[in-house]
Amino acid sequence: MPKKANIFDSFSHSAIQQFKEAFGIMDVNKDGLLSADDLVTAFANHGKSISSGDAQNMLDEADGPMNFTQMVTLFANKMAGGTDDDETILKSFEAFEINGQIDAEAFRHSLMTFGNKFSASEVDDAFGEFQIDGGMIDAAHLKGLMCSK
Repeated sequence: MPKKANIFDSFSHSAIQQFKEAFGIMDVNKDGLLSADDLVTAFANHGKSISSGDAQNMLDEADGPMNFTQMVTLFANKMAGGTDDDETILKSFEAFEINGQIDAEAFRHSLMTFGNKFSASEVDDAFGEFQIDGGMIDAAHLKGLMCSK
C-alpha cells in the first residue's frame, strides 16, 4: 500500500473514533502504548483468555511500539492486503467465540459496522446459513462454512 501523507485519511471520522475507543479499552495502564500485559488484561476483561506470547505476537506485527498511530497504520496495512488464509479467518472468529458460541447480535453489529461493511440484507442472507440457537451462533459450524479446514 502506498504511504499516505496522513494515515488517518485512509479511514472515515467514525472509524477513527471507533479505533480510539478500542485503543482506550486495550491500553489498560493508560500510558499511550499497548503492551502484552495490556492486551492480556483487556481480553480477560471481555471474557477471552490469551497468553502473553499471543499478545506479544500481535504487537510484533507493528514496526515499532504500538501507540495509536501505529495501530491505525497496522489496520490500514492489514486492510490493504486482499484475502486472508484460513488460519487468519479462524482466529478472527475465535475473537468472538465464547464456549463454542458467538453472540449473534454482536456478530451482526460487527459485520455491519467494521471493515468492509455488510448490508442488513447481506447479513440476513448469511445468517440464514448459520446454526443459531437462543441468539448464539454455533462457532464450529460457522468456521466450517467459511474455511476449507
